[in-house]
Amino acid sequence: MRIALLADIHSNLEALQACLAHARRESVERYVFLGDLLGYGADPVACLDLVAELVEQGAPAVLGNHDAACLEGDLQDMGHHARDAIYWTRKRLGPRERDFLAGLPLAVAEEDRLYVHASADRPEAWTYITGAKDAAAAFAATSARVVFIGHVHSSLVYFSTPGGTPRAFQPVAGVPIPLSDYRRWLIIVGSVGQPRDGNPAACYAVHDSVSGTFTHFRVPYDAHAAARKIRAAGLPERLAWRLTVGQ
Repeated sequence: MRIALLADIHSNLEALQACLAHARRESVERYVFLGDLLGYGADPVACLDLVAELVEQGAPAVLGNHDAACLEGDLQDMGHHARDAIYWTRKRLGPRERDFLAGLPLAVAEEDRLYVHASADRPEAWTYITGAKDAAAAFAATSARVVFIGHVHSSLVYFSTPGGTPRAFQPVAGVPIPLSDYRRWLIIVGSVGQPRDGNPAACYAVHDSVSGTFTHFRVPYDAHAAARKIRAAGLPERLAWRLTVGQ
């Protein structure tokens, strides 16, 4: 089965539509959403509608920290631009959208895979995987052979052998990576709606469970149109700028 993995959409409708269209061309049979559907962007309801439709068809989706923040909380741990976007988004969510978010789990296990927004080690803590120590803690918290996560906004692959320290490498877009059965894998798939690696093209990934491969994709989209919507909504200018430069 070919599974599309989409993380950190952040209310960016143009990026989400571009990735879904690309996934269809890649003959994807299943979709998985790795959290942070909302925040930063100007199309929260439209993005939730697209995701909810696929969830109704059987796509797993997990809760992200921005999704949780859109439901409640004082947001003291967030930067002021993120807080402004969350407060703006809260005003646009109705009971249907809130019920959908409230029903999302923190993690979903499927065969030898785990889907989670942040670390498998206490997902509710929203820990960023920033090095081998964080990756080791995530591996230790689950028996899954392959863990797919978002949260970091830049793609990276960690692998580990029994008793070994996790090691990392940067995937090359469009090049399949064989996921050896003799190793465990932690895959940060990158961000659909707000990449932060200097490349504004949207990110998503495809896992082929039959061939045992993972492929990272970059998908160009109209980032300037998404940025114009952010400005028109009165959201912080920095959030618009980030889309056009990939930062």
